[in-house]
Amino acid sequence: MNKPIKKTWMLASALTIGMAVLTPLSAGAEEIKTTDTSSITVQLEQKITGTVKDFSWDGINLKGNDGKNYYIGLDKFSSEQLEKMKFIEGQEISVEGNVLESFSDFYTFDVYKKGLPKEVTKEDLTKLEKMFNEIKKLEKEVSAEIEKEATEEEIEKKYEEIEKIHKEMNKITKPYILANWQPQTFEEFIQDYEFKENNIVIKENDITQLKAVYAEWVKLYKNGDEEKASEKLDEFYKILQPYLEELYPPQTFEEFMEGSELDIPTETLAKLKTIYENILKAYKEENMELSEKLWGEFDQIIRVFIKPVPFEEYMSDFEFEISEADKKQLKPLYEEASALDKKEDYEKAQEKWDAFYKILEPYFEANKDTLISASKVTINGQEYLAQ
Repeated sequence: MNKPIKKTWMLASALTIGMAVLTPLSAGAEEIKTTDTSSITVQLEQKITGTVKDFSWDGINLKGNDGKNYYIGLDKFSSEQLEKMKFIEGQEISVEGNVLESFSDFYTFDVYKKGLPKEVTKEDLTKLEKMFNEIKKLEKEVSAEIEKEATEEEIEKKYEEIEKIHKEMNKITKPYILANWQPQTFEEFIQDYEFKENNIVIKENDITQLKAVYAEWVKLYKNGDEEKASEKLDEFYKILQPYLEELYPPQTFEEFMEGSELDIPTETLAKLKTIYENILKAYKEENMELSEKLWGEFDQIIRVFIKPVPFEEYMSDFEFEISEADKKQLKPLYEEASALDKKEDYEKAQEKWDAFYKILEPYFEANKDTLISASKVTINGQEYLAQ
């Protein structure tokens, strides 16, 4: 059972136009109407000063001088601005922005619109915004249904509606995207693999075939014929496969096991090596059923030698302090859950994990990040305003 981790909001949202749950903001906030009948809620801006814990391309984890944790969304800034900011861990910065309730709130229509070609007409943007807001509304309804433990059928129906709207949006955006698409030349595409740098020479007749297939793929994709374009791409990589295998040879058993630090007897290692080599052979023969079966055998043997992380080490990853009284309750639950996982008694293990995280829930709640959509960042005395 892994500890909960915070996933990058932007990637999840971009894949499905905001599949994360949209929740209402706290009371006392102002409501601002959008171009259609839906609405969003915005709070007055707050100013936070703190030190950078870590950062990514879409935001910063900040430890505030007030002792609280913050996640700062940088969706309103241009890539040029972000490049100039040059965040460093431990650096003190100041941020101004709106408080949000959910990671999905970062993914607004303005953020979605940034990824569209500039040629999209105002008329189409209006249609897209209406559909975008409809998806947000449906996501909110999905959240409510999950909360009240609705049936899978009811929830699935909402997701089907979201997918249907998503497809309609794609119908509008696809012609613009394809019209703006500038594919690499065949030479540029092949060069990216660095075959020459690795002394791998592609035969002349294969180069001729690859170049022709690549040109056909570009034409089909540009014309929007995705099914045939996909077939052409499969054909391309079938020709290229031997060279890719030479470029990226599979790991040897010794390389695969390197760093595992498991105390496995020599006889058992020999058995595992045979299974592993048979797995590689099955992959090469595209026998996925056999490879899956062999991985199951491999896992059954090796899991006996895998020891759970000690309780103290597991808990050291949490940034908050836990009371001694709670630690006394948590430790036996952790050890029982780990032992049941090892025995593959997952149903009973899950009960223990549920009890374990029920004790931790108040700590997570007390230490959760406050979400800020930044409109101003001050770093090294330089101010950056959202565009």
